[in-house]
Amino acid sequence: MNDQVEENQVSEDDWAAAMNEQVVADAAAPPAPAATDTPPAQIFEQFGGGQPKTAAPQGFDMIMDIPVRLTVELGRTKISIRNLLQLAHGSVVELDGLAGEPMDVLVNGTLIAQGEVVVVNDRFGIRLTDIVTPQERIRKLNQ
Repeated sequence: MNDQVEENQVSEDDWAAAMNEQVVADAAAPPAPAATDTPPAQIFEQFGGGQPKTAAPQGFDMIMDIPVRLTVELGRTKISIRNLLQLAHGSVVELDGLAGEPMDVLVNGTLIAQGEVVVVNDRFGIRLTDIVTPQERIRKLNQ
């Protein structure tokens, strides 16, 4: 049990180092255009009795512990039942995804991001490279 705890600690340290490398790489990237310092116009009435804008809506923290299924998809294919039953140890199934393409990240079957595979301490992970905006998700629902 103690060896497992130490092994997990090393793994967490390695993930932290990988995340720090990403922060350093992002910091080296050219800065985004500066936003204007003028406050946005007040269009809608402020609700919540003067709560700061960064505060989560009341009751929002109730859903924070609801589990969701996160899936990283390498690719897909269609296969007949006949060919499926012929699969054996060592068989190769060709997927529609190409090597080097970003992986799809789905939450409960909905595409939310794309990323690249990383390996840290012999474990696979995914570094997010593109996040789907809520507007893009709504646009895909309407299609």
